[in-house]
Amino acid sequence: MSRFILCAFADEAGADIQEQIRALNDNQIGYLEVRGVDGRNITALTVTQAKELNGLLKSRGIAVWSIGSPIGKIGIRDDFAKHLDTFKHTLELAEALAASCIRLFSFFIPEGEKDAGIYRDEVMERLSRLCEAAKGSGVTLCHENEKGIYGDIASRCLDIHRQIPELKAVFDPANFVQCHQDTLEAWEMLSPYVHYMHIKDARRDGTVVPAGKGDGNVGSLLGKFAAHGGRMLTLEPHLSVFSGLETLEHGEKSIVDSDVYPSQRAAFDAAVAALKLMIEEMPA
Repeated sequence: MSRFILCAFADEAGADIQEQIRALNDNQIGYLEVRGVDGRNITALTVTQAKELNGLLKSRGIAVWSIGSPIGKIGIRDDFAKHLDTFKHTLELAEALAASCIRLFSFFIPEGEKDAGIYRDEVMERLSRLCEAAKGSGVTLCHENEKGIYGDIASRCLDIHRQIPELKAVFDPANFVQCHQDTLEAWEMLSPYVHYMHIKDARRDGTVVPAGKGDGNVGSLLGKFAAHGGRMLTLEPHLSVFSGLETLEHGEKSIVDSDVYPSQRAAFDAAVAALKLMIEEMPA
């Protein structure tokens, strides 16, 4: 396991922070990509609460790798000023949590719009303002390819990173599969910009499955990521319905078979086991 460092969205194991800590400790995962805390989005915490959370996590041997923020998960036509304020608060939270990264998105394109390119200038303007606000913070901003946003397919992600090279990439195989984007083609285009990976797999019909069970070419991508010098993997299982999933999906729902696992924790543990097995079976 030493070739990679494992992190996770532990809110998928349970909403309560103590449940999340137990899930990480039991699975020997030392890093958290923090998103939901006691049923609230991380951006709802005060700086004081974030410092208290950091102390609690440290006492249990856990560090925050990234803030899994909702920044950029608004419509491209929605008001940006308030959203920018939320981002500035998120930067303060990152400092309080000693987080290295903030995960963000490139804004939802209106439903039914066939030409996302007409919003390109506004997308770039908004992302540039986020990067400007983060200057000097020491935090790396990382764009995730998400269904329905401007950067949902590889060509538009590449457009973003070429235009704003200080904005790095979080590579999510399942999201590309759900957008009918070949993941190996996406990797060849985006690998120079990839800072870390989200481990989530999906079949072509959109169903989210454990790593290696879908069409995301996760095994091949892990090898390419390692060869590229990459080490940090954040597990984002999406194998069960958990608190906040509906909000995260923004109407672009993944297919989750809730009957496969008896609980959120069981689904989380299964996702961890699948990833660890895949890593163990990788060629030396």
